Amino acid sequence: MRFPRIEMLTKIRRSIVYRLGRYRPPAHPVRFDGPVVVVGSAPVSNVPEGFDNRYFVISVNGSQVVAGNWGVQKPDATFMQFNQIEGQTVNAQQVRKVLRGRQTGLLYVVRWSKSLEQLRQGLAAFNYSCDELRMLNRYGRMALYEAVVGKLNLEIDDDMKFSNGITAVLYAITNGAQAVIITGINPSSSGHVYNDANLKRLHAGTDRQILELLVERGYRLFTADAEVAKECRIPLWTAETAAAGHSAVDSAR
Repeated sequence: MRFPRIEMLTKIRRSIVYRLGRYRPPAHPVRFDGPVVVVGSAPVSNVPEGFDNRYFVISVNGSQVVAGNWGVQKPDATFMQFNQIEGQTVNAQQVRKVLRGRQTGLLYVVRWSKSLEQLRQGLAAFNYSCDELRMLNRYGRMALYEAVVGKLNLEIDDDMKFSNGITAVLYAITNGAQAVIITGINPSSSGHVYNDANLKRLHAGTDRQILELLVERGYRLFTADAEVAKECRIPLWTAETAAAGHSAVDSAR
């Protein structure tokens, strides 16, 4: 059941808080001067063609286990939903299980509402460490979306919300990525690579719309997954694309 009056008041409040707070997209410690791979947790993912130490890697929730199979022991950044820290759902427990004892560079915990100290304790409980810890609230996500798409997304209902994988894509773009390659991000799939519960993927429709919009607007967005390239009309990252991209980056450096 929808409550139009409540929705309108929520829109007004969030807009005012956002504008008065003058929120800006979060900045990575260093500007991405090469390709950025955003690794999601869909059951099927592929290492991008030409992948080497010139690529930056951003993992999402438990997808770090995928990057680990490529030899990436510490992603440059990780986006983790707040519920993964202490939640008791099947997915949250499995995320903590596969991340136990691992580390990342910069960790963003999305929409964490408790204290920083409690967050540190939650991470320590499954021995997950990072070089830098940041909390990313709703308004930080709104700033990312506005910076790339050019309009506000107030996330009034589930149809407007987008996944942490999309958050990571927007983050890479706003921080100068020469190209963004997604893998393990498939709006059409269900399930996660780190469990066999076959859970439904949230925000799939919105994610697909945003990915297609980014391509239409000329952002250098690619996928390493052939099925996603076909279904979402995203260019496939090939050996030829990789070679051309590396040449451009090396020249700029």
